[in-house]
Amino acid sequence: MIEVNRQGEVWVFAEQHLGKVEDIAFELLGRARELADKLGVKVGAVIAGDSIKSVCEELIQYGADKVYTVENNLLEHYQTNSYTKVLCALIEKHKPQIVLYGASPVGRDLAPRVASKMKAGLTADCTDLQIGNHEIKKTGEKHENLLLQIRPAFGGNIIATIINYDRWPQMATVREGVMPMPEPDSKRKGEVIDESVSLSAEDLPIEIIEEVRREKSVNLKASRIIVAGGAGVGSKENFRMIWDLANALGGVPAATRAAADLGYIGKDYQVGQTGTTVRPSLYIAIGLSGAIQHQAGMSESKKIIAVNNDPDAPIFDVAHYKVCGDLNEVVPQMIKAVKEKV
Repeated sequence: MIEVNRQGEVWVFAEQHLGKVEDIAFELLGRARELADKLGVKVGAVIAGDSIKSVCEELIQYGADKVYTVENNLLEHYQTNSYTKVLCALIEKHKPQIVLYGASPVGRDLAPRVASKMKAGLTADCTDLQIGNHEIKKTGEKHENLLLQIRPAFGGNIIATIINYDRWPQMATVREGVMPMPEPDSKRKGEVIDESVSLSAEDLPIEIIEEVRREKSVNLKASRIIVAGGAGVGSKENFRMIWDLANALGGVPAATRAAADLGYIGKDYQVGQTGTTVRPSLYIAIGLSGAIQHQAGMSESKKIIAVNNDPDAPIFDVAHYKVCGDLNEVVPQMIKAVKEKV
């Protein structure tokens, strides 16, 4: 834990793999820029690895004022102990007031270890981050310009706002796609700061023999048109309609967690709090109720069409166009109408 530092920077852990920065780091830099501007402080990006200097300029273009680099061949591959040591050393030295991590497998492993080591708070899977004030009702004590860490809670039945006014730095993880990707500015100038953290073989208790990465079978984030089906579609065979409509529109299919769990489609196609967050031009929701966990992943779509036989389905609350009817009748008509226009 570090002391409360109102002049501390807003940091982003810039996750990289083999010298390529993950998209979540750029997304977080966009939001960090907004938070820092409101606080009147600078944005810092922390990147660790081997031969990483080439990506520093890119981090500056996406909003970083300072890029803290720790280069060491022992950091070529992510390991919990070594990266935790690096982050904790830099936090203790520079005392940022906010540190943000992507809720990737790496971020979900690293952030809680840093929080435990620093005895600081951490909120996981935030869907929004804002700056605001808080008053402790019992004592009347007021705290200004805190990080408001917003996320669904109690099974998605409520939206909770979590604060940390004393055990700093304030830390949160955010899933990829939750924050919009900012536009890079090639004219931005920033400072690259080389840091050194002592590491030894003892900090690497695991020997990595081989690394295997499986690419996702679909890029939902880049899709302009998405047709999503829920458990209400009824079966894997019936889910063929979702594929057919998506193909007719030149889009891609997607699903709720329930539909993916039932085996209607692969997990890579899952949209929502535990899947991918998307912002397509058109999102068609078919046979899905619209639970808050799913809405967290698609509610910012430019246009939403919902098809459901339940007039009280929550998906209708966020839909721009609502079709209350049997999907087995509605969807074939939609497919036919689209094909007739082509």
